[in-house]
Order: sequence, then C-alpha cells, then structure tokens
Amino acid sequence: MKRVLVAGVGNVFLGDDAFGVKVVRALLRRPPLPNVTVRDFGIRGLDLAHTLVDGFDALLLVDTVQRGHAPGTLSVLEPDFASDEPTPDLLGPSHGVDPCRVFALVQALGGTVPKARLVGCEPLGFGSDAEPMLDLSAPVRGAVARAVPLVEQIALELSAGLAPVHAQGGV
Repeated sequence: MKRVLVAGVGNVFLGDDAFGVKVVRALLRRPPLPNVTVRDFGIRGLDLAHTLVDGFDALLLVDTVQRGHAPGTLSVLEPDFASDEPTPDLLGPSHGVDPCRVFALVQALGGTVPKARLVGCEPLGFGSDAEPMLDLSAPVRGAVARAVPLVEQIALELSAGLAPVHAQGGV
C-alpha cells in the first residue's frame, strides 16, 4: 500500500476558491481511509511542502480549476507540477498555493515529489477585494457532494498503486 495525501487548498474568503477546503472538511467527517491522510491546507503552501517532505507516495490535490467548462463541472487531471515546463493556468485566483513552487521547495528540502492528481471544480465566481464572496456558489456547493466519493475512490486507487480511471476527463 502507498501513502496518499489528500490536500484541500483554497481561500475561504474568495467564494468558489474554497471548493478544495470544503471537500476535505466533508471528508474529515467520514470514516478515515487506510493509508490516506486528509488535510485542509487552505492558503498554506509552505505547510503543504513541509508535509510532503515527510514522504508521501502520491498527492491528490483538491482545488478549483478554470478550464472553460460549466460552473460545478468536476475534472480529474494528471498535471505534472514538477516539470520544468510551464504549467497551464489550471487553478483559480492566487490563493497562496502554487504547486510548482511547493514541489520546488519539497526538492530543495531534500524530499521527493510524489505522483500528483488534481480533482478540480470549475468555479462560478470568486468575489473581489471590494465585495468578498464568503459562500460557495450553488453549482460549486453541489459539486462538493459529488466530489467527496470521487476523491475517496481516487485516493483508494492511488493507495493501492492503481492509476485512476478518470484522468483528464470532466465529470
């Protein structure tokens, strides 16, 4: 069995950007999965990097993604955040967790970059500095309930060493 970290990231003061945080908070209310650690990292990229240095075999990142789909659409991606190639702008507004920087820090601290998957949700809105959006939009709120069993399934597949079957598709 492989050790898997499910990391919810996002800013709870930026509306739909809180998707990843809301999903992991829902997961934490469910029975734990074997060999799977679930954590709410919010906007703490440095904390995520230090946690990854502890030696996980796989990372399942849960966040918003902007891919041009309808709001609330879930996507499972296999991004290569550790490559030297520029990563497409998959994530929502700048919320303090840049996976490329997190992985570079993991390597600088002597850790190994794990295999990564991303479960993302297409956002509807983030609010603004002038008008913060403190709740998820209706389509993203509905996507949280659909994302929980999906994240559990992928985490179990990763911990068993299997390739998730949903990679690159919208759900």
